[in-house]
Amino acid sequence: MDKSFGSGFGSKLSYGSGFFSLRTKLPDKDSAGVVTAFYLISNSNSDHDELDFEFLGNKEGKPYTLQTNVCANGKGNREQRIRLWFDPTADFHTYKILWNQHQVVCYVDIIPIRVFKNKRSIGVGYPSQAMKIEGSTWDGDSWATDGGQTKIDWSKAPFKSYFQGFNIDGCPSTQPVACYSSKYWWNSEKYWELDSTQERAYQGVKRNYMTYDYCSDSSRYPTPPVCPQ
Repeated sequence: MDKSFGSGFGSKLSYGSGFFSLRTKLPDKDSAGVVTAFYLISNSNSDHDELDFEFLGNKEGKPYTLQTNVCANGKGNREQRIRLWFDPTADFHTYKILWNQHQVVCYVDIIPIRVFKNKRSIGVGYPSQAMKIEGSTWDGDSWATDGGQTKIDWSKAPFKSYFQGFNIDGCPSTQPVACYSSKYWWNSEKYWELDSTQERAYQGVKRNYMTYDYCSDSSRYPTPPVCPQ
């Protein structure tokens, strides 16, 4: 990315469920305001579904923030943020999204860092549209670092993100209900919830690295939202 252009790529097909992964190394040095993203997104506009990894750059020497979000039927604002426990600019790490009819799980390498359970039965939106997989690097300095106070230093451009190991274990379909079959391994009962080892790791991330959770933002949500975790 430079001052004129960002960049991105995406899958040709849309998917109705699956396990999607990508190995990424993020822009180094002074990357404040630069956003690198790996996400699933539907073709619809105002009522779209989306599952996000967004890596929020920072001044050199300060930690990257990883933001995840879940959008269903056009309703998002379900952000969680963590500080990564390693330098994501030094080497590639694997970022994965599990999506089936029971839960969405975001992983960093093998560690689950976000769980969003399907609670449509109590009125909580859950992704139900076919989605493509995309990656991008773009200018987010209006909000990404220190709430938009720290801007991009364009003298450090171009900012380079590196991607490899793009893997899709997914059900290609425009009708997600056709992708809920147990014949797909990611829909099997094993993937309906975290196992005990994963749950301990997940709770450790929440306890030690989470810096923001929409579920506990009382200034933004005076009436606490339903948080399917």
